[in-house]
Amino acid sequence: MNESPDPLLDLLHLLDLEQIERDIFRGESRSALVPRVFGGQVAAQALVAAGRTVPADRAAHSLHSYFLRAGDPGAPIVYTVDRIRDGKSFTTRRVVAVQHGQPIFHLSASFQTYEEGMEHQAPMPAAPAPETLPTAAEMLPRYADRFSDPGVVDRLIEARQAVDLRYVDAPPFGTVGEPREPRSQVWFRTNGKLADDPLLHVCMATYVSDMTLLDSVLLAHGRGGWAVGDVVGASLDHAMWFHRPFRADEWLLYDQESPSASGGRGLGQARIYTADGRLAITVIQEGVVRIPRG
Repeated sequence: MNESPDPLLDLLHLLDLEQIERDIFRGESRSALVPRVFGGQVAAQALVAAGRTVPADRAAHSLHSYFLRAGDPGAPIVYTVDRIRDGKSFTTRRVVAVQHGQPIFHLSASFQTYEEGMEHQAPMPAAPAPETLPTAAEMLPRYADRFSDPGVVDRLIEARQAVDLRYVDAPPFGTVGEPREPRSQVWFRTNGKLADDPLLHVCMATYVSDMTLLDSVLLAHGRGGWAVGDVVGASLDHAMWFHRPFRADEWLLYDQESPSASGGRGLGQARIYTADGRLAITVIQEGVVRIPRG
């Protein structure tokens, strides 16, 4: 297994885009667990590009995006930002990610100055404390016999070196052939402290949000996922609403469920809570989820 001396620093470098023109940025790519760029990377980088054209006193409060083409992990990605609106309270940006002359991803993001307002939220669901749950390095080897490729476990662990992600219950590949309630919970935080930059924490949560959101679709049908080989799929769209301040280097509970799957697509929706029970983020994603033919 290729262990980086500082995986979090590598991830921060990945999200630190190069500005090549006033509203044009370039980001590096890296290999993912599948032969395309990880969707969470593209979404997070696009949000970085948008955020760098917005005044620092305006925090991201929502994003809506579409995955258009599979990204090439061997090539950089160019992000062009359109300054759609700069209002008194809200700022809107549109970002297009381009590789090899073609758009691969489209994002619209909105930012807002802080203001007081009405307050209510859905209560945080019950979940065991993250410290009582196994780490990826402790949990994943238990399921090594589920994968035809013996290198999958090492690659999964490597992909989670920068982020401590802990499943509350067995992941989809842990209960193959046993349909379960379409609901999944994970705790996550970065493996190290982050700078006090709100945009960085929002972008890091965006990166992580694409890792497990469609798990609940698989659970409903007893499917293990791409690593097991009993489904093929990809993200289609991704939307997030950022309700309250949070830190991605402190424990966050990702409570996920799937209300529907049909037409070769599955829908995941989720809420992300801080450890003290504040609703920080709402996430919705649809993806292609198909059973392989033959």
